[in-house]
Amino acid sequence: MAAVLTAFGILRFVANTDTTSDDRAFMQLALSEAAEASRHGEVPIGAVIVADGKVIAAAGNRTIADCDPTAHAEMVALRAAAKEIGNHRLGPVTLYVTIEPCAMCAGAMIQARISRLVYGADDPKGGAVTSCFSVLDHPRLNHRVDVTPGILADESAALLREFFGAKR
Repeated sequence: MAAVLTAFGILRFVANTDTTSDDRAFMQLALSEAAEASRHGEVPIGAVIVADGKVIAAAGNRTIADCDPTAHAEMVALRAAAKEIGNHRLGPVTLYVTIEPCAMCAGAMIQARISRLVYGADDPKGGAVTSCFSVLDHPRLNHRVDVTPGILADESAALLREFFGAKR
């Protein structure tokens, strides 16, 4: 398994070449959640949380439906997963999300102690994993999250382009 050094010199990112077909299959489920969110007028972002090879939570963005600025797909899925397992510390789970998480969602992943993040497209305007910030890599944090970026990135970016293209 390969990794790269971050800006802080910490090994964090699992190389795309080591991904499995499971990563693609679970990301397809996240894309389905994103498409469903889009059908409801939400920004098309989807998230799926997997433990021991099984989906324990899935969600799309719900900020408009819930009138809640924190109802990002990742946050909704993290809340559901915590309820499902009965613990706010999720531990050995993988979070699949269609776009690079924002600072709020990255912080929640650290608090939940997830072990792995797999995401699709980079978010150059608000991504907090590599694009704008490196929240998951801060050297003073007591938890590390393994990250696999770029899984079905083109499909994830296409959903966002179509959604915002239709709005313009």
